Amino acid sequence: MTGQQPPDEPAGTAPRGDGAPPPPRAARAGRPADGDWSAGLHRMWRLAQTSTDVTALSEQLYDLLLGRPGVVVVSGTRFAPSGAARYMRSSSRPDTRPERVLAPPGDAWKGGPAPVPGLVRQFALRSEHARARPEYGVWRAAGAVRVVECALALEEGDWAVVSVGLAAGRSVPARLGLRVAQVCDVVAACNDRIVQERENARVQARDALLAEASLQMDASLDVGETLQRVARMTVPAVAEGCLVHLCGPGGLTLVASAHLAAGAQRRFAAAGEDGTWVDDVLPKLSALREGTVLSGGELAGTPFGPASEVTARAVTVNPLRARGRLLGTVTFVYERDPSRLPPPLFLADLALRAALAIDNATLYEERRQHVVSLQQHLLPAVLPTVPGLELAAAYEVGDAALEVGGDFYDAVSGRHSFSLLVGDVCGRGAEAAALTGLARHTLRTLLEDDLPPAAALTRLNRALRTAASRKFVTGVVLSLVPAADGAFAARIANAGHPQALVLRADGTVAPLGGTGGLLLGVVDDYELAETTDVLRPGDTAVLLTDGITESRSPDGAFFEDRLSAALGALAGLPPAEVVTGLARAALGFGRGSADDMAVLAMRVASGAEPDRNEEGKAS
Repeated sequence: MTGQQPPDEPAGTAPRGDGAPPPPRAARAGRPADGDWSAGLHRMWRLAQTSTDVTALSEQLYDLLLGRPGVVVVSGTRFAPSGAARYMRSSSRPDTRPERVLAPPGDAWKGGPAPVPGLVRQFALRSEHARARPEYGVWRAAGAVRVVECALALEEGDWAVVSVGLAAGRSVPARLGLRVAQVCDVVAACNDRIVQERENARVQARDALLAEASLQMDASLDVGETLQRVARMTVPAVAEGCLVHLCGPGGLTLVASAHLAAGAQRRFAAAGEDGTWVDDVLPKLSALREGTVLSGGELAGTPFGPASEVTARAVTVNPLRARGRLLGTVTFVYERDPSRLPPPLFLADLALRAALAIDNATLYEERRQHVVSLQQHLLPAVLPTVPGLELAAAYEVGDAALEVGGDFYDAVSGRHSFSLLVGDVCGRGAEAAALTGLARHTLRTLLEDDLPPAAALTRLNRALRTAASRKFVTGVVLSLVPAADGAFAARIANAGHPQALVLRADGTVAPLGGTGGLLLGVVDDYELAETTDVLRPGDTAVLLTDGITESRSPDGAFFEDRLSAALGALAGLPPAEVVTGLARAALGFGRGSADDMAVLAMRVASGAEPDRNEEGKAS
């Protein structure tokens, strides 16, 4: 900013009369040295480097200028872009706090152009311009007859003017205009720094909000919860209200809303469902590549216009686009002045992050549905009804990534026997799913022909070796044949699978069959032994996968060590409650498992034979 001083006008005398102000105070004897000015200006510069408000400079500024020869009053006024005064400070005595007056009447440029920043001008107090100014009364009361001033630009179109009033009988000092320009330089530099620091703080706050919003929105893969997080995170940090609409078969649908005022929530959501807004306005705005700002008359006819229950001063609409697809829109509703809206780039960035979070949640949900559907096809839809037996099964998915697991079970009725089987293909994914189908259906076909458990598992090993799979399979097969007195003779074969258990009618828990055995699909020369047992009325056989036994607590303990006790605690319960109770116990012990859990239970009926028309459904 450069100070310029026009040629001095002839000094005049302020008019006086009854009630006029007292004569101006005597000018100070002598002339302050330039060194005093330089020291004072240096102190202002130092203060300007740390002040958080330009008004902190006022006391030093006023004292410094009041020390100039002939200066009887110093004023500083902030003007709106229209020229109307917002407030004024003034002082006519050194070492006193400047007086502050809010919104004094007067105009800075009376319809003319705004002053040029850094341009010094002077005028007589008797001039028409001086009489229109809000500082006129202060200047006149101090006895000033001439004014020298300089202007500087502030933020949001505002202006500040620093003025000094000179006493009668004194000409304008040669360097006074330069001095006023110098202090304006300091104030302008201080203001620019403060404005920049505030803008940096706003940018940092917006960046922090974007980062936090991304974390919050990415924290859930549930579409509904993600959408609610979008709305909640942005109110009131971004706007006073937020609406999220998603594209569907029938058009845009409101799926989430939030408003700063709790009492306005219902009305605000109703506005977001307004037919004109959803069917007419939003589809047009969502087709645009950039966000749109609506304010003033543009809101007329919308649910946010002046005649609506939910009024707004401005509304922004940004399309939600991710991976080339339009997912919906996010609408922000503001009750603040339209000039204080967040920057368009910030809103676009926030909309993009929200769109990606929504898209990820949507894709995850689609994948989950596909995986669940595939997993269901790898398991029996229902368990058969067998005279004298009660059946139930439970299956828990343990992998949050939703890859198809390799745990499987089945119940097979043969010509003369009834068989239960549980197996596990190592790993997850497409190959594990393919082997799961191969293993289950191979065993089912063989057991339907009453092939003994060991022979069926041996044939499965041959099929796996022929398929040349890199994965191995474990499994256990229990075949039952009716015996006397309602009991069943059992044959069990185990191929590297967790041992089956039996919960006896008296509540004791015992191993069912042997342990160990070679894994399936590893070697060609494969042999497997069988063991036998008898299951009597009230006995419950339990076959399970290692997702149960290897469920691990935070301290590293395995559920396998507590399996017998947990099963014994379920004595007397029907198979459906046994399988769900055992699965819940394992889940609670491990607080979530990384492996799937499959449990199959069969109880030999005691007393009356079970209803043959009832079907045990896999849970």
